[in-house]
Amino acid sequence: MVMEEKDNPVLRCTNITKYFHEPVTFKALSDVSFTVQRGEFLSLVGKSGSGKSTLLYVLSTMDTDYEGSLEINNTLLTGKSNNELSEFRNEHIGFVFQFHYLLPEFSAIKNVMLPALKLGKYSEEEVEQRAYEKLRLLGVEDQALKSASKLSGGQQQRIAIARAIINNPTVIMGDEPTGNLDKANSDIVFDIFRELTSEFGQTIIAVTHDQDFARRTDRIVELSDGKIL
Repeated sequence: MVMEEKDNPVLRCTNITKYFHEPVTFKALSDVSFTVQRGEFLSLVGKSGSGKSTLLYVLSTMDTDYEGSLEINNTLLTGKSNNELSEFRNEHIGFVFQFHYLLPEFSAIKNVMLPALKLGKYSEEEVEQRAYEKLRLLGVEDQALKSASKLSGGQQQRIAIARAIINNPTVIMGDEPTGNLDKANSDIVFDIFRELTSEFGQTIIAVTHDQDFARRTDRIVELSDGKIL
């Protein structure tokens, strides 16, 4: 699918420059420009302090204090209000973090349903049905009614991925999505991501320190001192 849709950019960042001003002014990103194709599995790599996580937060619209421009799904996001960006994120961007950030007192299925309930496009019954479909896809449907706190680390991360894809987002963004997992569970998460791109045309951008993970993605973007190498 990636090969078939090479001229279908889903994300375009142009001349992204980012400064931090505490304790002194520091340029964290310098003139970063690249595009991501629909259905592409891309990894952002670099040493600590290289700017990769800073870039991810700009791409995810969580950080709006930058120079340059960002487009996702043919929508210019630079300059939009926080409310507009919040709505866009909920519909178009799925997040998978190093820590799952599930609500421990909620069941797995309720955690997965939350972004879709917030989106408000479907009835609660439809949302629940969609959530079960995602859990089935990720092999954890049998854990649906367990509270999140009772699940293993690998199960929790799969629930977090189900939550990330409940709204069929344009892009999934991962910040060290396997950073808190052992090798076996890291491989499971990678295989899930690979299936999402190859079988469902999902676009994934993942920040990772895991060289083995990065090597198996479609493309590696390496940063150093805030610039793409």
